[in-house]
Amino acid sequence: MRKIALLLLIFSVVLLGLSARVQAQDGGVLARVIARGKLVCGYNGKLPGFGYIDPNTKKISGFDVDFCRVIAAAILGNADAVDFQLVAPADRFIVMQENKIDIFIENTTFTFDRDTEQGADFGPTTFYDGQTVMTRVADKLTKLEDLKGATICSIKGTTTEQNITDAMAAIDKPFKLVTFDDESQVADAFYNNQCDALTSDRSQLVSDRALHRNPSAYILFDKNLSKEPLTPFYKEGDAQWGNVVRWSVYATIIAEEQGITSQNVDEMVTNAKNPEARRLLGVEGDLYKQIGFDKNWAYNIIKQVGNYGEIYDRNLGPQTPFNLPRGLNDLWTKGGLIYAPPYR
Repeated sequence: MRKIALLLLIFSVVLLGLSARVQAQDGGVLARVIARGKLVCGYNGKLPGFGYIDPNTKKISGFDVDFCRVIAAAILGNADAVDFQLVAPADRFIVMQENKIDIFIENTTFTFDRDTEQGADFGPTTFYDGQTVMTRVADKLTKLEDLKGATICSIKGTTTEQNITDAMAAIDKPFKLVTFDDESQVADAFYNNQCDALTSDRSQLVSDRALHRNPSAYILFDKNLSKEPLTPFYKEGDAQWGNVVRWSVYATIIAEEQGITSQNVDEMVTNAKNPEARRLLGVEGDLYKQIGFDKNWAYNIIKQVGNYGEIYDRNLGPQTPFNLPRGLNDLWTKGGLIYAPPYR
């Protein structure tokens, strides 16, 4: 009898543990998004190409913005079911703790401290970047050593402050650092000659320069100062939500690997021969049930937003003012770092 009682006790403890986990998931971010009918996405609205509000049309667009739409399409079947919330870079980890925003996609670097101390969990890196410096061509400043005694502007509360400080200390060159709350303030200070140089992620500097009235007057240093893996993040502690974020992003990458685009996805649903493509499009298998998705989750992403390459080209590619080469952000099969785990 004692053995039976002990087994019953163990069984009860296991059931309680399973119940607690199910309840935690039921009350998680995915459940909130579904109940609300909208994804709340924190983004940077002052970075053309990545996240930007057109002052004339008020339309929100950009590479990061599209990945907010990707997640909404996966969960809700509607890429437009997004409540975009402007969040200043200096405030993003404070706002994250308030549980009012489901996901932050705003050119944020994945770092050790943010992962372990700031209470954030990170999804897959969507854009591999590096910090560099922009100066005026007329000043003939082309490398870090030229910046001895210079005034350098950067954004407050970001990794750029520490990176430029470390880089200048490494070559023993004193300088003055001036910081501002957001990109527009930093750019205005630089273009109004309040600083000799502007430092930020290369993608951001390309964006700033492309939209200036005289882009050819400014030069970017060839050398990167750092690795800047720009990555979606959210409040830690919700494993189910992490799965949703990861596989929503991975779906765009797998689609590009498999040659599935917004233009041919309907044909691929019928004619795709590759088993992974068929699983992704919900034609065979039921992997989607393991994450709480509808079988058309990936189809909705691709049809409404596109694969990774389409998202990149639409916002940053040759037909945009930025014309930013894919480089590290090309598929792994083409020499880049964009790579998704198998969908099986």
